[in-house]
Amino acid sequence: MSDRVVVDREDSTATVTVNRPEKRNAMDIPTRKELRAAFEDVADDDEVRAVVLRGAGDGAFIAGGDIDSFSEFDHMEAMEYVTKHAQGLYNYVANLPKPTIAAVDGPALGGGTEISLACDIRLASEDALFGLPEVTIGVLPAGGGTQRLQQAVGTGMAKELVLTGRIVKADEAEDIGLANHVYPAEEFEDEVDAMAGQLTSQAPVAQRMAKEAMNRGLNEEAGLDFERVAGSFLFSTEDREEGIEAFLEDREAEYRGR
Repeated sequence: MSDRVVVDREDSTATVTVNRPEKRNAMDIPTRKELRAAFEDVADDDEVRAVVLRGAGDGAFIAGGDIDSFSEFDHMEAMEYVTKHAQGLYNYVANLPKPTIAAVDGPALGGGTEISLACDIRLASEDALFGLPEVTIGVLPAGGGTQRLQQAVGTGMAKELVLTGRIVKADEAEDIGLANHVYPAEEFEDEVDAMAGQLTSQAPVAQRMAKEAMNRGLNEEAGLDFERVAGSFLFSTEDREEGIEAFLEDREAEYRGR
């Protein structure tokens, strides 16, 4: 692996850091592959009892997918991307047999919000931002976002956020259930460590079984299947092409509904 993803272990906690600060930790395919490998590594490490996901630097938690890396995908390429590297990655994180914390101390947009939703607990600094702005470039949040956001904030609020692409500040995120807790910047690191300590002090087998029981109760398989198909289909639309071009050119998109 390169240094796109860094894993640090301290006591019984592993910290997995997306390390592309120059790209605001946006995830291209190599980064997604390394992130999957990192989570597989800590899942197999019996010394690790909790996992913290972070982004490097001060610019962002994870700013989402690296749009340059998928802007030219056709329908079949998009299906492979969503299946393996978006929904596939986030589903793996969601089903990791160990408790996970998303330590969100900056913008977590698109895939950044989706992977935070795949974590068990989301802790945010007051500088955090959440949002699924995919509709603004003609696609949908196909990494589990249409399903897991509903579970976090309820159907009505989830539809508002997905259908408008609106960005949510930290205080609102806490109010609607998108963040478990929000802390001042100067307290954030200590609070993340404290939560990790609470998790690592409990019985690992009981935690694993409890997490699986709760995940099974969500019954989201049909929704995820449709999300994957619809998300990849949208890569073949003219609106998707216009949306990405507008984003890259920093202008307003002009959608034609086809």
